[in-house]
Amino acid sequence: MALDYEDRTDFENADRGFIETMTPMRITKADGTVVFDTSGYSFLDGPCPETVNPSLFRQAQLCVKNGLYQVTDGIYQIRGFDISNMTIVEGDKGVIIIDPLISAECSSAGLKLYRAHRGDRPVTGVIYTHSHGDHFGGVEGVLPDGRGDVPILAPEGFMEEAVSENVYAGVAMTRRATYMYGVGMIPEPEGQCSTGLGIQTSQGTFGLIPPTIDITHTGQQETVDGVPIVFQMTPGTEAPAEMNFYFPRHRALCVAENATHNLHNLLTLRGAQVRDPRIWSHYIDETIEMFVVDSDVAFASHHWPTWGVDNIRSFLSVQRDLYMYLHDQTLRMLNEGLTGVEIAEAIELPPGLDAAWSARGYYGSVSHNVKAIFQRYLGWFDGNPSSLWQRPPQEQAVRYVETIGGIDAVIAKGKEYADKGDLRFAAELLKHAVFAEPDNAQAKEALAQTYQNLGFGSENATWRCYYLTGAHELRRGIEVVPMDLGGGMAAALTIEQLFDTIAIRVNGPRAAKDSFVIEWHFTDLDTVMRLTLSNGVLIRTVDPRSKADIDLTLNLTKAQLLRVMEGKGIDGIDHTGEPGVLQRLFGLLDTPDPNFAVATP
Repeated sequence: MALDYEDRTDFENADRGFIETMTPMRITKADGTVVFDTSGYSFLDGPCPETVNPSLFRQAQLCVKNGLYQVTDGIYQIRGFDISNMTIVEGDKGVIIIDPLISAECSSAGLKLYRAHRGDRPVTGVIYTHSHGDHFGGVEGVLPDGRGDVPILAPEGFMEEAVSENVYAGVAMTRRATYMYGVGMIPEPEGQCSTGLGIQTSQGTFGLIPPTIDITHTGQQETVDGVPIVFQMTPGTEAPAEMNFYFPRHRALCVAENATHNLHNLLTLRGAQVRDPRIWSHYIDETIEMFVVDSDVAFASHHWPTWGVDNIRSFLSVQRDLYMYLHDQTLRMLNEGLTGVEIAEAIELPPGLDAAWSARGYYGSVSHNVKAIFQRYLGWFDGNPSSLWQRPPQEQAVRYVETIGGIDAVIAKGKEYADKGDLRFAAELLKHAVFAEPDNAQAKEALAQTYQNLGFGSENATWRCYYLTGAHELRRGIEVVPMDLGGGMAAALTIEQLFDTIAIRVNGPRAAKDSFVIEWHFTDLDTVMRLTLSNGVLIRTVDPRSKADIDLTLNLTKAQLLRVMEGKGIDGIDHTGEPGVLQRLFGLLDTPDPNFAVATP
């Protein structure tokens, strides 16, 4: 399908309402550390280089646009100050902030730019559209003194899902996110070229202030600072906890991250719960029925708005059809006996979707989304008996290399396939060479070159970043990238969630040799938490009624618990029993390496 590069509608919409931006677009911490900088993307002002897919180049040109934009009377957006958008709705006394970005420094800079043009209006409300970190992590930048009496609205289940996706598996997700977003890569024609969903992610101060008002049902109406809002619950779509909402006074519809100007992920490369495209499509259809006829503009948590009833309906209809087509066709072929990999190779979008710019796979891809649908319904196993008990990757690699005839033969064969243009199979062969002999410089360079060429040709920004980061690390080794592993969220977690973060770090084989019971009496919460180490498992019991032999009892506040978890001991905390039990507990915890190997074993 030939794409219409003469169609400039997206560029016109992305520029519409522009007021001003920062020059240069560089945001720093108080100590001067750069957390967001788009100065390296000047190459996007020129012609498309040979090292970037033309369609992705076009999307990057749209994503790099930044500044303060007017969406409609009383609604403004900060775009291009992070991977996500921050929307500002003017109320009777101040402003309502929707999705305050990833980092406090970025949201603060965006709010400062808004105030320079619209006055020093206080923040009188905050709305989190959903439970992903790029939509709440910068909240302390707009509420630097804490919540106070400012209402914070979020969909029901927000806190549980925010913790589940950003903390429990946070180390592995964050490491894989460095690949997915090209964190640490230089923006250049041979390097990072947007994420498809936004230009790049920020690396600033990440935090969370818990919501005060839960949105629990579709049709729920709330008034914040005099602004009426009608909500639509959309759980299980782009996030497990998500919602759209409508501003009747402004005839404006917020579609959160349920409809963006690309095909989204059903399973992100960084890892997440598999999303449900069937219910996603259903909720977009419900949005069309509920709100579109009364909407003059639809805006989202990423990209640029869409104006006009007919245009909004067309945009949302394409998004609706896109997710349902992938779902239904995957299920059709799945029930014919095809595996996820086979379906991903066979499926083609119909012309009406394939030609739509808003359906292109810049962030999600048809290929990995189809495999995610297969996984959602049938799991990891493709049904072939040989897949049931495979060797781990490094053991497989050694055997493949031996079978093919040695490392030199594998490298030569890999290069041969690469020279023929079959980069996909070349990567498979050369991966075995690297995993069989991780220190073989010739194998690593051959694989790095293959990954680089795959990245240069990819329309999908996250695939490009993944390939190019793999090439980079094969050539230079793992370079430590500063990461916020959820520490900024700690104060917002419940005590149950805090103890869960301890439990998932317990080294089971070591812990199986020990047992003890610790009771934590929280004086500020009027709650008792009993931790029991049993059979290598740390069991937490809230307000226990059964009797037990307690090895250590502590009377403390949640704030004191946070200090204990930081390793600051129990000085000043009232306790009875044996304090050494606490050291035994912490001695059983593993500290994961946040820079573990990905492209090598």
